[in-house]
Amino acid sequence: MKVLMFGRGVIASAYGWALSRAGHEVEFYVRPGRSAMYGDSIDLDLLDLHRRPWGERIVESWPVVFREDLTPDDGFDLIVVSVSHHRLAEAAAFLAPRIGNATVLIFSNLWDEPLDAVVPLPADRLAWGFPGAGGGFGKADVLRATLSPTVVFGTFGQPPTSREQAVRDVFRGAGFKISEQSDIRGWLWIHFAFNVGMHSQGVRLGSLSDLIGRPHDLRDALLTAREMLPVVQKRGIDLGRHRMVVLPFRVPAGVTAALMSWLIKHVRAARTNMEAQSDPTAEEPRAICRDALADARRLGVPVPHLEAAEEYFAEE
Repeated sequence: MKVLMFGRGVIASAYGWALSRAGHEVEFYVRPGRSAMYGDSIDLDLLDLHRRPWGERIVESWPVVFREDLTPDDGFDLIVVSVSHHRLAEAAAFLAPRIGNATVLIFSNLWDEPLDAVVPLPADRLAWGFPGAGGGFGKADVLRATLSPTVVFGTFGQPPTSREQAVRDVFRGAGFKISEQSDIRGWLWIHFAFNVGMHSQGVRLGSLSDLIGRPHDLRDALLTAREMLPVVQKRGIDLGRHRMVVLPFRVPAGVTAALMSWLIKHVRAARTNMEAQSDPTAEEPRAICRDALADARRLGVPVPHLEAAEEYFAEE
């Protein structure tokens, strides 16, 4: 399959490598002028968990193809879009006249109504999912990330279409397990709520990496995420359909925070993911918190823990 990764971010790079390793033809679309900046390879330091339970460390300079143009005739079968949630509309507007016959996988955080977020992309060309990878580009532009064995896919209550099934088959063929969500809208919004909690404390301290070894701050992150659940409910989500996803928010926050802190400290995959997210200037964490707070206020839901961190993410 001919696959285009939209951008050269963490998720695009990690999954682009995995799909290329599975035999797919992978290219990257980047903004004009970026190809010269990036060169002809991506330097990887990956903890790959998707083929071996104990993981495999991949350290290599992976040759890649960057392109700065895209037309409907380029013949891509799949376009993978994983961008910051506040830039998704911009990406969709750019891609809409250029996708040809490709299926577009929306592989991103999401807080807007899904179909509204990606107008004017045609709904029958879309697949919806969420990655099981995380990390960041660090010193010398090396990607340090963890690639987990499971990828989330979902629909809005109906069975996957043939296009959506074909995308799932691509990832299965590359060695990934599929977690199928019949209410992907609700799953994405609950996951966003968890990110709100984590990022609200990360921006207060500097970055997510600064939460390592700080169970008290992790507790505040969980309390913030718990405050967001009524916001998710008021947006029309039945939390009862997502019992396992919301379970960590129902357990006493101190207990969950202590467990998370231990896991981050002692489990290499969790530690690698958190350590790599160390950029104190990253905009997406702040945008996540701002959008969540704006919605909580619009819906009249009290979120005191999130408001307490507002000075660290408010627009100047």
